[in-house]
Amino acid sequence: MDNNFELIVSIVNRGFSDAVVDGARKSGAKGGTIIYGRGTSSYEKDSILGVSIQPEKELILTLTATEKRNEIMKSICENADIDKQGMGICFSLPVNQVRGFNYVKEEKTEENLKK
Repeated sequence: MDNNFELIVSIVNRGFSDAVVDGARKSGAKGGTIIYGRGTSSYEKDSILGVSIQPEKELILTLTATEKRNEIMKSICENADIDKQGMGICFSLPVNQVRGFNYVKEEKTEENLKK
């Protein structure tokens, strides 16, 4: 399996990953991987009593077929309000090779078209 996958990366504030995953699933994604982290942007630094606080983030990785990328990204952005300022970012990266991923394209048969 070469050159027919994309990795959609969504970075949102902690607590918003469910909206990203739900949006991706609405458009055909099978799932995703959520990684917890912290932001380092100078725009987001707050402090309490002089102690700097880094905002907690969730990074959602969604592997998908290239032809589904645009639809899934659109759905993610709509469902998680990513197009609003400060809500997060969503971007995609090309994937050169995939191993250990059981992906089977559905055949365009009459039976599948009736679904």
